[in-house]
Amino acid sequence: MDAGGAKGKQKSDINVTPLIDIVLVLLIVFIVMVPGLSKAMKVVVPQVVQTSAPQKPDPNNILIQIEQDGTITLQQDKVDAQGLKDKLPDAVLLQPLGYRKVFLKVDEDVQFQSMVDVLDAVRVASETAKKKSLEQVDKFQGQDGGDVKVAVSLRKRAGAVAPVS
Repeated sequence: MDAGGAKGKQKSDINVTPLIDIVLVLLIVFIVMVPGLSKAMKVVVPQVVQTSAPQKPDPNNILIQIEQDGTITLQQDKVDAQGLKDKLPDAVLLQPLGYRKVFLKVDEDVQFQSMVDVLDAVRVASETAKKKSLEQVDKFQGQDGGDVKVAVSLRKRAGAVAPVS
């Protein structure tokens, strides 16, 4: 058996054939695995649309404002507590079923009780609107869409300083 060297001595050069085989196998493994490692998702970035005129508020949105002096405004009409209870159910009925929302803007100095009274009026209006819609249209019976959702926002006075605790 020949060991590759001269006169029975061993050859001192390294045999690179097995090394090339291993490197080629690893190269093929990495080529196959790399496309599976990318976890990128396609993203649709919203485009900025510049308009010259400000957008008009949605007429279906109901806005109730409570000013610092306790004045209640429904949309743009100043009303008292009883007027709010009378007008709000009709305004709620104009909203589509399942999408009934009321936005409530409250000044930070308003008494807590006046805000509770307005929220109670919204609850009563929700129940009244639900009853009226069930009486008026039979095909929506049992599918009214639920209660009115209320979003409350607190308006802070300009220059107001937060209390230090």
